[in-house]
Formats: sequence, C-alpha cells, structure tokens
Amino acid sequence: MTTLSRPRDDRWIAGVCSGLGRRFGIDPKAVRIAFVISCLLPGPQFLIYILLWILMPVED
Repeated sequence: MTTLSRPRDDRWIAGVCSGLGRRFGIDPKAVRIAFVISCLLPGPQFLIYILLWILMPVED
C-alpha cells in the first residue's frame, strides 16, 4: 500500500481523488465518480475536498 499523497501525473483538478484511489487500491475513476455523485447529496463534500487538497502532500 502506498502513502497518501497527490500524484503529479494523474490529476484532473488537484489529484485528491487519484491519491485516495491509489492509497486504497481503488480505480481513481471510480473515486471521481463517487465524489461527483456525493456532491448531489447534502453535506460538506467540497470543504473536505479542499481540506484534503491543502493537507495531502504532493508526490515526490
């Protein structure tokens, strides 16, 4: 298992979904789709994404 970090190569916006997918062994496309679908529900999804963007280190 890899560490939680945002990759430099497989990004769409900030690489958060790609980093989460790589860390947990899930296809990054599936994580992106789950995030987009979750945005249709009430909750702090965008705030969590921005927080992860700030806290997750960029891959070396």
